[in-house]
Amino acid sequence: MIRLLVRLLIAFVSNAVGLVVAAAVLDGMTLNVTGFVVAVALYTVVFALLQPFLISVLRRSPAPVLGGVALIATLASLIVTTLLTDGLSISGAGTWVAATVVVWLVSVLAAFILPYLGLKKYLDDRRR
Repeated sequence: MIRLLVRLLIAFVSNAVGLVVAAAVLDGMTLNVTGFVVAVALYTVVFALLQPFLISVLRRSPAPVLGGVALIATLASLIVTTLLTDGLSISGAGTWVAATVVVWLVSVLAAFILPYLGLKKYLDDRRR
């Protein structure tokens, strides 16, 4: 149970970092401070449900298609979050493509780095 909660927390924080970085870098993307938590929560839930679904649907597809499942899930999650919340706004086709890539890349990097930072702190505390 603890492991699941830690994974959810890491996913939430890494997606939040991805959305914040994308909004800071891209002119056509804005995050509303008041709807930020709702937008990140909805994005995280949609992504978590959609990615396994897409993998199961596309499992017989060629490898490059399966490699793009995370990008497809990211784009779909951005679309759903934009439609259902006031916390996220994206305008322009180029911004949609760039937002998909930036959010995906930063979220993946954050998902790899965050556990290391937490584990390092845990190991340092155990050594004392």
